[in-house]
Amino acid sequence: MILVTGGLGYIGSHTVVELQNQGHEVLIVDNLSNSSIAVLDGIEAITGQRPIFEQLDLRDKSKLKTFFAKYGDVNGVIHFSASKAVGESVKKPLLYYENNLNALIYLLQELTGRSRANFIFSSSCTVYGQANELPITEGAPVKPAESPYGNTKQIGEEIIKDTCYVTPNLRAIALRYFNPIGAHPSAQIGEFPLGVPQNLVPFITQTAIGLRKQLSVFGNDYPTADGTCIRDFIHVVDLAKAHVVALRRLLENKNDGNYEVFNLGTGKGSSVLEVIQSFERVSGEQLNFKIMNRRRGDVVQVYADTTKANKILRWIAQYNLDDAMKSAWEWEKKIRNFN
Repeated sequence: MILVTGGLGYIGSHTVVELQNQGHEVLIVDNLSNSSIAVLDGIEAITGQRPIFEQLDLRDKSKLKTFFAKYGDVNGVIHFSASKAVGESVKKPLLYYENNLNALIYLLQELTGRSRANFIFSSSCTVYGQANELPITEGAPVKPAESPYGNTKQIGEEIIKDTCYVTPNLRAIALRYFNPIGAHPSAQIGEFPLGVPQNLVPFITQTAIGLRKQLSVFGNDYPTADGTCIRDFIHVVDLAKAHVVALRRLLENKNDGNYEVFNLGTGKGSSVLEVIQSFERVSGEQLNFKIMNRRRGDVVQVYADTTKANKILRWIAQYNLDDAMKSAWEWEKKIRNFN
């Protein structure tokens, strides 16, 4: 049985689909703070199987201990449960440190008591900060974080690495992924932020459909071709498949040491304006956006060197930017009953 924490969230739900497609029995834990129980219906519609679900906040140490006593047959954990927005983390740093680090620590405390534990950590390219060289390899220095969110990912990786060092039975892979976008091609699951979106693509689709009046583009005076920030946007289905491949590596004892790190991206950077243009191209909609001042915590440009994941995991992103934007738009139209 594979435990997926935050399994009703955006990336988590897509990973659950790919796990079930590969024949894994899946157990989801989610506190529903930024997700919906209805996602279970979408997962079942795609795979024909409804995963086991337990509503639980991982920060509740006693309930977490009871949970693991109930489910003793968990042989792999993919950990997504975390707050994830850069801008919000700047405004609410204590929330991010409590939610992202305490939950991780309590989870690892339970796993270290087992005879064997396989752990996949949802990390982020934010650990690199503004890199000296592009594309970014796994060997790039981890710089001081640009935001509390990024700092929780840096500290989270350090916690896992230190724990693996003294716990031979714990084997972990940290997946540093870049910017997940898009939705499942079936339009049964996708990104559904509660409240105002903290990420670019759902804000684009919500603006296009009329839910938001205008999209704010934060800064057009960066040292890039069009002045807007550049990110490596990766389709969420590609990302989900990488988690399944990484987990298989641990389950089949193919890991090199008990702590490994891999970048997950497309290897290509796209600017904010290029993302907007892609959306307008695939949707036929004109987007209402306005250039605003720069936003604190934003890195100028980030894109991955994916050579390590390509060679060792034998994983390569298959979808392009237009594919992702089209799927995001189809998902947005479906949930808003827009024709």
